[in-house]
Amino acid sequence: MNTIYKITYPNGTIYVGQDRTDSINYFGSADSDLIAKDFTREQRRSFTVTREILWESETATQAEVTQKEVEFINSLKSTDPSVGYNRWPKFKG
Repeated sequence: MNTIYKITYPNGTIYVGQDRTDSINYFGSADSDLIAKDFTREQRRSFTVTREILWESETATQAEVTQKEVEFINSLKSTDPSVGYNRWPKFKG
């Protein structure tokens, strides 16, 4: 199953990504250093993130999955640093 997901961190910042393995344990490949800058040592001790499936397909090609991912990244504005941790496609703001 191919999925497009949204991760929401405790500060409300999001990350949109794709998973072509259907792994329940996959939480994306956002830049860890970028995320770490937003949380104190104390905040890092215990926090909850939410992973929401936005779209799924059993038959989509890799190109179609990537196209759908970009659509969600753009519509949710997750490349805007005030909204999300995505850094591709480049933020135009």
